[in-house]
Amino acid sequence: MDRSALGEYHSGMALLQPIGEIEVERGPLGALAEVWRNSGERFPKREQMALGKVFDGAVAAAVARMLGGIPVVTPAATAIGPDNPDCVELGTTRVVGGVRAQNFDVGYRPDGVRFAFDSKTLNDAASVRKNYQNMINDLATEATTVHTRFPYAVVAFLVAIPEPCLVEPQRSTLVATLERLSGRFGVDEPPHVAEAIALLLWDPADGSFGDDRLPEGSTLGLRRFARRIEAAYRERYKGLPPHVG
Repeated sequence: MDRSALGEYHSGMALLQPIGEIEVERGPLGALAEVWRNSGERFPKREQMALGKVFDGAVAAAVARMLGGIPVVTPAATAIGPDNPDCVELGTTRVVGGVRAQNFDVGYRPDGVRFAFDSKTLNDAASVRKNYQNMINDLATEATTVHTRFPYAVVAFLVAIPEPCLVEPQRSTLVATLERLSGRFGVDEPPHVAEAIALLLWDPADGSFGDDRLPEGSTLGLRRFARRIEAAYRERYKGLPPHVG
């Protein structure tokens, strides 16, 4: 759908709104923490997927609110565009990028990809040691495949890890690397850098979490994550359809 058609479709629709907080539900995290403890300080595969969905839903809700209270829908897994041009997609969202086709967890694709989000979880100490460097490579590749075809797209990631499982030297290395791989604001900046990355360290005792678990001044907290998404999106799309009165 071209921009003129999109503008006609959205005549009179809501303007951009503040994104607010990324409101991750504490109840499901507490229940999953109990499973983690009872399963030998690790997750069965089903709970691994459930954990990611908690974060995906929170991000989708915040982005939908920012976009004027538009609906959140489940996309068809193989579709390369939404049925409704003005919705946030929550679930397998297919992006055909410049490197490869890639599935994201949340997307907004009214006229091409404007927003793409993935959650990543490392769920036990062995997984952190073995997989954290591969995960970093995945983040850079996913950002690149979107940005090389859609340089104006806002790409965001959330990495969630049980706090006791992230120890030195991996802890300092991961924090520093994720901070370096986030904060892309100009569309001519490196494509492997994401607009926003959050690192959520959660307590397996009760599922609690907070930005205060990160080093002082870190850019990886949930509050700054939300602000970066909003700032980048507004800079690139304010005043363009469908965000016009």
